[in-house]
Amino acid sequence: MNRIASFSVNHDLLEPGIYISRVDGDITTFDLRTRKPNSGVYMDNVTMHTVEHLFATYVRNSEIGDRVIYFGPMGCRTGFYLLTRNVPKAAVLETVFKVLEQIVSHEGEVFGAKREECGNYRELQLESAKAECAKYLETLKNYGNIDFRYKGEPNI
Repeated sequence: MNRIASFSVNHDLLEPGIYISRVDGDITTFDLRTRKPNSGVYMDNVTMHTVEHLFATYVRNSEIGDRVIYFGPMGCRTGFYLLTRNVPKAAVLETVFKVLEQIVSHEGEVFGAKREECGNYRELQLESAKAECAKYLETLKNYGNIDFRYKGEPNI
């Protein structure tokens, strides 16, 4: 059986950041890594679920919303995947910053927090999602030159 590309990345070298995980034709998978893998510090399910609701809603209502294929959490609880179609890297990065800022300043109910809208509507907590996104936003702002490459990979 072929090994999938994401298992070929040395997760011990990954730091929080934003990376291009893969490109399949006109679809680009972005790795929004909010936590250092294998560090023992993982996102709890409530935070992960809430970020998913907020980020997915905001990004699908953004300037690139009609070209968002998917947004969702990584099973390892160290980040999220964002799949886009025909969106330049710079536009994705700008949108990620805007969406994170929107989440940090979000007031009111979490989107999709009603029983008829979500299969686990009781496990949503706005403050933990805001804290997660504020920390990730700060990480990205302090990252320096974001080149979207995993450590040791050539330019994309």
